[in-house]
Amino acid sequence: MPHFLDLRDLSREQIVNILTEAQRRKVKRSVGEEHTLSGKSLAMIFEKNSTRTRVSFEVGMREMGGNPVVLQKDDLQLGRGETVADTARVLSRYCHAMMLRAYHHNTLMELAQYSSVPVINGLTDLLHPCQVMADVLTIEEKLGSIAGKKIAWVGDGNNMANTWITAAEKLDFELVLACPASLPPDAEFLEGAKKAGAKVRLTTNPADAVAGADVVNTDTWVSMGDDDTLTRKQAFNGFQVNEALMAKAAKHAIFLHCLPAHRGEEVSDAVLDGPQSFVFDEAENRLHVQKAILLWCMGEI
Repeated sequence: MPHFLDLRDLSREQIVNILTEAQRRKVKRSVGEEHTLSGKSLAMIFEKNSTRTRVSFEVGMREMGGNPVVLQKDDLQLGRGETVADTARVLSRYCHAMMLRAYHHNTLMELAQYSSVPVINGLTDLLHPCQVMADVLTIEEKLGSIAGKKIAWVGDGNNMANTWITAAEKLDFELVLACPASLPPDAEFLEGAKKAGAKVRLTTNPADAVAGADVVNTDTWVSMGDDDTLTRKQAFNGFQVNEALMAKAAKHAIFLHCLPAHRGEEVSDAVLDGPQSFVFDEAENRLHVQKAILLWCMGEI
């Protein structure tokens, strides 16, 4: 079953094929999209609020002739105690694929285990592969092949940081993550990447991570489901991506953020709105990547 759950499950060739198709779809959209998924339905299940994930998947399905079915958790019997396994079995009889945006990664894995149609990871507390695919597409549009580039991650060792580590196993770039000592990425991901020969390094010094980087990347300090405490925010003292920190990157460096951004916290307005920022190109690319992922899962590429 071609689930899209974790980049480690895909070969480098499969990832490249999806990115190539995403770029093709981006060009195709300007002249008229093909209704490749006519007659197909996608169940979109949301435990967490969403802007980019919801709109990109819903618009993507509609533009390719498919039918998106948007389901909040409380719309389903899941909200009244039906098991994830039973929900998977039922929705598999109605829809050709499912996308889940969940609080816990275990929920995604259970849905995939009992589904007889492909399941897409729209975000969990552990991984966010759709977003990193859009980020890679953006990098390659602006800087050429990601191979050999230095990617700096500055901030929380969260699901985005974990996913960048999985991408480093497949795409031959250097990744340096600067995270507070109390908020590192998942140790299993780091150890697995190093064993796989990926060029991944963890530091607590943002200036070290950003020095000479081609890409500077960050995310909110408090994600949905995290405790929004002063103690947590204090751990990020010195981790804001501002003009002084960006100046340490390569002159051609670009800034990325998966959004939504908390202006004045993890990133300054001057950087987010500045000439090195491509966050809205990155957000747009979610649409094109989502289309390619759907096509891959449904056997169209």
